[in-house]
Amino acid sequence: MHKKYCIIPDVMLGFDTETTGLDVGCERAISYGFCAYVRGRPVWSDHFFVRPDRPITPGAQRVHGVSIEELNLKYEVSEAVSVPMGLIRAVGVLREYLAKGAVIVGANVTAFDIEMMRLSYRSVFQKNLLEDLQVKRLPVIDVIKHDETIESRAESSRRRSLTNLCRHYGVAPGGHNALGDARAAVEVFIAQVARNDAQRQAAISQDSLFP
Repeated sequence: MHKKYCIIPDVMLGFDTETTGLDVGCERAISYGFCAYVRGRPVWSDHFFVRPDRPITPGAQRVHGVSIEELNLKYEVSEAVSVPMGLIRAVGVLREYLAKGAVIVGANVTAFDIEMMRLSYRSVFQKNLLEDLQVKRLPVIDVIKHDETIESRAESSRRRSLTNLCRHYGVAPGGHNALGDARAAVEVFIAQVARNDAQRQAAISQDSLFP
């Protein structure tokens, strides 16, 4: 059972990746996006590209619009890093913000972005990501799961992709850009919390009328 939040965590780290495909077991990230929020306000962000060691599937390229040729050119002019260096940089960000007590926020972030990163880390370094981060599990808020807690699929059959959640909560969509989607996920969560708190306050006021 997922928690329904009425208070925003003090430190949040939005996280998203764009990838070579949808199979977490064998694909790679081609970009990472991170954005840090402290008490609900953005304070820092990072976005970088990776030259993958495998081709980009046509379906994935249609989504994010980035080709392997573009990434090769970026790599040649130091605007993209190798797969190992991308993982090292991403893990460094996670380690820094976990030490600050951050909660990771994203859309389908545990099952997709973190899982792909975990498997890539094991494939490239033959190491366990969580062990290197010195945690048993990552503190994560998935805005899709949170939305299902707010309003179950039995109550509403509306679509819950990040793009649809942005539309539902009046948030500017990220446009399938890793940093843009990381920011959009955090902003959706903030909007979800605001709605939850407003409903809680309304319920308290209603109860006070009928002691």
